[in-house]
Amino acid sequence: MKKFLTIAFIFSIMLFTSACEADKPGILFNKYPITKDTVMGYGNLFKPNTRIYYLVLLPEKIHSRYIFLQIIKKDNSEGRLGYKMYYGKTVRLKDEQVYYYDDYIVISEPGAYVMQIYSKDRPQKVLTSAQFFVGE
Repeated sequence: MKKFLTIAFIFSIMLFTSACEADKPGILFNKYPITKDTVMGYGNLFKPNTRIYYLVLLPEKIHSRYIFLQIIKKDNSEGRLGYKMYYGKTVRLKDEQVYYYDDYIVISEPGAYVMQIYSKDRPQKVLTSAQFFVGE
């Protein structure tokens, strides 16, 4: 009986302390249009006035099918804690884009930028964010 209780206790500890995590949303940036061949060539340093392709990965389905995309520039010359709203867009996901969204943007001002993605389901919570840089 003592062995049985010990084994049951060990299994219960293993069950509650296992490190299983679900997939998390993410953003990949690339210099080239994102395809199956170029998806692994991601980076976060780009030249001004060039296309910055991005892929937003959403492991869970967004029920409202709307995401909000924000790009914020980190700029110490701004009065609001060094952040400036650079770009904002509301996107409706198509039927084939329930788990991803891809597009591109062209930025001409050098600096450090942060892209944040929100869902219309929970607009106060950031789904994912990623930082990239535009410079010479």
